[in-house]
Amino acid sequence: MTQATVRVPQEERTRLMRARLLDAAVELLVERGFASTTTTLVSERAGVSRGAQLHHFPTRNDLVVAAVQHVMTTRGAELAAAVDRLPTGRARTRAVLELLADHFTSPRFTAALELWVAARTDPELLALVGPLEQEIGREAHRLAVRLLDVDESVPGQRELVQATLDLLRGLGLASTLGDDTRRRNRILDHWATVLDKEIP
Repeated sequence: MTQATVRVPQEERTRLMRARLLDAAVELLVERGFASTTTTLVSERAGVSRGAQLHHFPTRNDLVVAAVQHVMTTRGAELAAAVDRLPTGRARTRAVLELLADHFTSPRFTAALELWVAARTDPELLALVGPLEQEIGREAHRLAVRLLDVDESVPGQRELVQATLDLLRGLGLASTLGDDTRRRNRILDHWATVLDKEIP
């Protein structure tokens, strides 16, 4: 007796194939950098034919920008879901900083960083990356405001949130060059104290 073959709808097969391509692109951006991430390597890593890959993503720029957008959207959903697990009271601010710092030290951030650096001297890539970076920045700002319970109508509070995100991005950049966990923890401890004093 043979088992009936379960047919996966075309739409679902396409979605899964695209996800494999996007995941492979991010992995290669982190492992090899933008310059060495080729569409051939991505299709090989994903187990997808070159023809299928080119059908969905005609150029390398299309593919890597879509990949970073995909993982940042996924990470945004993960961060939003983590809100319920955050402590209350004075420990909350430090926990929020740790959550956001983890985002800026993740492989996802490293992949995005590869794009930003490459876009600096590539006008075509910059045209794709610029709007994406702005979108990611706005989402990060909105999330930080919500997590830190900031009232942006109070003078100086919006700037305080932006300074926090700039600090975390800087720490994320430093982490790409080596493990500086101890220094980062000291900075986050201090900044949590600052925020607790400054946020009404």
